[in-house]
Amino acid sequence: MSRHLQVTFDAHDPRALSSFWRDVLGYVHPGPPGVDLPEDADPLAAWDDFLARIGVPEEQRNTRSAIEDPDGPGPRLFFQQVPEDKVAKNRVHLDVRAAPGLQGEERMAALEVECERLVALGATRVRRYEPAPPMSAGFIVMTDPEGNEFCLD
Repeated sequence: MSRHLQVTFDAHDPRALSSFWRDVLGYVHPGPPGVDLPEDADPLAAWDDFLARIGVPEEQRNTRSAIEDPDGPGPRLFFQQVPEDKVAKNRVHLDVRAAPGLQGEERMAALEVECERLVALGATRVRRYEPAPPMSAGFIVMTDPEGNEFCLD
């Protein structure tokens, strides 16, 4: 039997980091439990209302956040607030497949376009690795707004 996977991020600002990754991956914030959201509703506003209604103090309302694949097969991403800073290189990082099926300059051009989009969302470009067949098709290393490394692949 296979298992479902959730990837957990430690974060200073779970809401902001989950919103960044939502936009990177095309994911969505789920609504609060037991709340039916209209299609055009803002799930984060619904969470604010829900947390206030159940008595969660305002200073504790950004201690966790989550995003999910709207199509279902992707892993859920969970963001939990921690007080400490990131102090070393990730031991696990995400590869964002932004150019499936492309090769050579066409692939690298597609990665560059996606890199520009993600920089506008708050990511930082670290370095580009050129294709080195047959072992590497080329990729771009980036960090998210809290310094977590990931690759555009």
